[in-house]
Formats: sequence, C-alpha cells, structure tokens
Amino acid sequence: MDNTISLEIIEVVEQAAIASARLMGKGDKNTADQVAVEAMRDRMNKIHMRGRIVIGEGERDEAPMLYIGEEVGICTRPDAAQFCTLEELQEIDIAVDPCEGTNLVAKGQNGSMAVLAISEKGGLFAAPDFYMDKLAAPAAAAGHVDIRKSATENLKILSECLERTVEELVVVVMDRPRHKDLIAEIRQAGARVRLISDGDVSAAISCAFAGTNIHCLMGIGAAPEGVISAAAMRALGGHFQGRLVYDPNEVRTPESEKWTREGNVERLKEMGITDPDRIYNAHELASGENVLFAACGITPGTLMEGVRFFHGGARTQSLIISSQSRTVRFVDTIHIVNEKPKVLNLR
Repeated sequence: MDNTISLEIIEVVEQAAIASARLMGKGDKNTADQVAVEAMRDRMNKIHMRGRIVIGEGERDEAPMLYIGEEVGICTRPDAAQFCTLEELQEIDIAVDPCEGTNLVAKGQNGSMAVLAISEKGGLFAAPDFYMDKLAAPAAAAGHVDIRKSATENLKILSECLERTVEELVVVVMDRPRHKDLIAEIRQAGARVRLISDGDVSAAISCAFAGTNIHCLMGIGAAPEGVISAAAMRALGGHFQGRLVYDPNEVRTPESEKWTREGNVERLKEMGITDPDRIYNAHELASGENVLFAACGITPGTLMEGVRFFHGGARTQSLIISSQSRTVRFVDTIHIVNEKPKVLNLR
C-alpha cells in the first residue's frame, strides 16, 4: 500500500489545500470546506485503489461527497478486475478531513490543513460523530502519562520524561468554556497554555516533533479528528489516548442540549461500542498493520507552511508519515498552472 499510493496521496491533500486556500480570509468557511472536499474526492477517484471512507464529512444524506461509506478510487468500478491488480483491488479504509480548521481558513488564521489517514480494511476505528477527550504527548512520555490521571499529575510525569521543569512545558488546549477548569489547573501547576480556536490534529502531532515548542495536547475535541491524530501518532511513536464523550454535561455546547446521556449510550451500543468509557490508545484507534498519514498546510502552521500563490501557480508544503517504511517526509512542491509562469519563487 505504501509503495503504490503514497505519492498520489500527497497530491490528494495538496489539491484539497490549494482549493481551500483560494478562500482564505474571505469569511466563508462552508465554501472553503466544500471546495476542499470536491478537490480531494476528484483526485482520489483518479488513483488505482479501492477505498472506503470510514471517517468523512458525515452521513450520506447530509454529505453528498466523501460521506461515510462512500467508495473512492478507480478500482471501485464494476469492471475494475480488468485493469486493477490484486493488490489494488484490496479494500482500504480512509479517514479524511479535507479542511481541518474551516474557521481558521475563513478568518485567515494559522493552523488549517488538509489531512487524511489510510490503512487496510478494518485498520481505522470508525469513530462516531461524538466528542473525544484527548491526551497527546511526545514519544518519551508514551505509556507514562495517562488520560485517567489529573493534568497536574501528567505534567509532573511529562516534565520528568522530557527532563524539563513543568514551567518549561507548553500545553495546547482548545479555547472552549468546557476547558475553564482544565486551563486553570494547568496554569496552577506552573505550565504554560497555548489556546487554539480550532485545529487540534496539528496540535496533537506537533507534540511528536522536537522544536515545535508544543509538549502536550489536553482536552475535548471531535472524535473523528482524534482517530486521524492517532494514526499519525501511532506511526511516530508518540502518545495518544482518547475517550468518547457521551455525557452532554461534559461538552456544554448549544448542540449538546439536544442530546441525552442515555440516548448517546444507546447509539454507541448500536455501533457495537458496548463500553462507552473505554480508553483507546493510538494502536487501538489506528490498528492496521500499515498506516499512512498525509497533510498539507492550507494556512501557515507549526509544522508546515500554508499554500503560497504566485503568478502561474502555487507552492505547497506537505507531510507524509508511514508506519510501514517508518519514515516522515516533508514535501515541498511547486504546482505550475500556466505553461509559462512569470516566476518560480524558491525562497
């Protein structure tokens, strides 16, 4: 899987990022998301693969493109056996977020990117559209920090693992009312807090890279993005844990007022999740033998530059992580649109 489609997967996230970046700063998050979805879907359908979306833009009736269960790739055609190899006919699961951080794009803020994760069939946890309590940390802390511990305890453990004082640690938390007590505890423990409005996939995987000045992600975000983060962290050897949040009192959003705790538990049972309080680690959320993660910056971020347009083309920076080859590649690409671009800016 890694050898046959990894290069094309980079182009999938690149095309989604370029399409969305054209809407950067225009205040239209829905269109920024829509064009990214369309570009990602169009490019995936040109790849010799048989893919199935397990995490996408929603259910079929709510999302006409890249919906959960949608099949993508040339080898999904009825006559695929005539021109696809046996390897290409093997089913693969795909988790996508064509525009992670739609608000960031609309407002022209840093940290948005196009992301996806791929594994063999059954290799990615089909997360329900719930929230998830998350804990991400560097590889040195893997298996030492634990989401069941308090923030204060985990910061002490993290400081020991990284040989830093707690005061030197930076914890990323989404700026939400539900995190008021968490933020206060982190500050009381002595660590520094970096608040983000959206885009916790980038924050999670940044924990695994030295030099990002991000040492931990804590707090509640979307569950599907948790699976995508776990896929990257599993390949990087970083620490990631997630717990599904089914109690509306934990989330405290206007939409959660429509939920009931009992109703959510029943919905999870219907999906085969009998233990709603289970703590999942990266290997359980991305359990496949081979896992690929790819991302491309839409707006500038901690790990990647955003899309930069010039007369006649665009320049992108992407990241692809493979558990199979145990590689992390940063890919800098110039996309030539016109036959004779005025300038190729290599700086």
